[in-house]
Amino acid sequence: MTMTTAGVVFVLTLVAALVAVYKPFGDYMFRAVSGTKQSRVERGIFRLVGVNPAAEQTWGVYARSVLAFSAVSILFLYLFQRVQNHLWLSLGFDPVVPHGAWNTAVSFVTNTNWQSYSGESTMGHLVQMAGLAVQNFVSAAVGIAVAVALVRGFARSRTGQLGNFWVDLTRITLRILLPIAVLGAIALMIGGAVQNLSAGTDVSTLTGGTQTITGGPVASQEVIKELGTNGGGFYNVNSAHPFENPTTWTNWLEIFLIFLIPFSLPRVFGRMVGQNRQGYAIAAVMGILAFLSVATTNIFELAGHGTVPQAVGAAMEGKEVRFDVSNSATFAAATTLTSTGAVNSFHDSFTSLGGMMTMVNMMLGEVAPGGTGSGLYGLLILAVITVFVAGLMVGRTPEYLGKKIGSREIKFASLYFLITPILVLVGTATAFATGNNSTALNVGPHGLSEVLYAFTSASNNNGSAFGGITVNTTWWDTALGLCMLLGRFLPLIFVLALAGSLARQAPTPASEGTLPTHRPLFIGMVVGVTVVLVALTFLPALALGPLAEGL
Repeated sequence: MTMTTAGVVFVLTLVAALVAVYKPFGDYMFRAVSGTKQSRVERGIFRLVGVNPAAEQTWGVYARSVLAFSAVSILFLYLFQRVQNHLWLSLGFDPVVPHGAWNTAVSFVTNTNWQSYSGESTMGHLVQMAGLAVQNFVSAAVGIAVAVALVRGFARSRTGQLGNFWVDLTRITLRILLPIAVLGAIALMIGGAVQNLSAGTDVSTLTGGTQTITGGPVASQEVIKELGTNGGGFYNVNSAHPFENPTTWTNWLEIFLIFLIPFSLPRVFGRMVGQNRQGYAIAAVMGILAFLSVATTNIFELAGHGTVPQAVGAAMEGKEVRFDVSNSATFAAATTLTSTGAVNSFHDSFTSLGGMMTMVNMMLGEVAPGGTGSGLYGLLILAVITVFVAGLMVGRTPEYLGKKIGSREIKFASLYFLITPILVLVGTATAFATGNNSTALNVGPHGLSEVLYAFTSASNNNGSAFGGITVNTTWWDTALGLCMLLGRFLPLIFVLALAGSLARQAPTPASEGTLPTHRPLFIGMVVGVTVVLVALTFLPALALGPLAEGL
């Protein structure tokens, strides 16, 4: 079997598995977020923290709850890293430096998981388990909770109530993320992923030297890293390490876990608004964009653009021989289409146009299918923008799911999509203006790409990086930390404000002039609007970086 054929089979089996679980798993998540009964464990948690599960919240209270929870999480994780030398299982590591602790705390709480450090030589096991892995769960749950709140805004009418954040957070964590993570960790351990509390094992090398092989609770962190679209690796080389991702089938499983929740959430959307066909339409938009990205990234990498790759017949630099070119390209597309940021190869060594595709995936807004929750609410806002554009074309007030999209709603949607480009482009320009681009390994177009990639990744809460840039400095840790914070929470506030505005509306009956939002025409329009928004915003920057390098 050729590399290309193996890659096609790999992708087709992945698609078949995601299609098979779309309905049953989507229905399970719908019941988890819509049910009214509380388990004994949940009731105990609510009593412990003083939450009334029957009380719902307006969008403002919901947003303040999200922000308060995230602020406390950042403070706790920062302090956890700063005192890790006094903790059990510290492995003798020193406290994390202040700017590194700040950057890491913000990174994991915002579901970015950007890492400016080597995990196996910086973080003790307790910080990895009780600090970073816990945030992998709850930051993913926050994203899903906000998406569910937005869907409630479409589904409800004449009310200001969007649910209860604390109830949503608890249910999503306990009923969705935790059970799958347990099963996934067992599967990864069967595949060869490490799971222990070892401080390391000294072994003899083939050259007669010694080397310490670091162990740790790897499988349990790896599974939620992918399932929650987090991306932070236990080891410095992330999912390229054989202890994190041992074989081709575990590589397939990790991509499946990355896509599982984001691709199933449209089913939850369809069930909650009472129109399953609306969920299929959103899933179709995600699928089209994902297919185009995966196919294009594979084509660019398999073509081996460049003198050396063409001479040797493959672009293998920076790729694991366990996964070959195609499976590495598919993983790269999956992790940048979502907000995962995990890597099983190094994007900096991709071909110029293949590396460009990883940036384009993030610049799309990570909506194909996007992060856990963030992909769905990002695409729903794109749908709102699409019906607004369509309404302008025919000269009538735009509507989506029976809700009028007026000036208030379109302002929230527009502000949502203006935040990230501002952070990316201003951050990149600031790095060059202040001379901090000198930390890039390369000069010229590729050096620009390394800086552009860093701010694109941080602002979109992705977390992957072009490996040729040094970012563990005070300036970079501070700048990227601010981009992560603003890139996560400002859009989130606009999403909840939009949800509150929609929930207060009375339903508008469909008429002859209403644009059907479940048909191929609308699906194509949303795809077109998504691509055009990216092209108009980021094309000049891409032309100076990867396009200039490739052409």
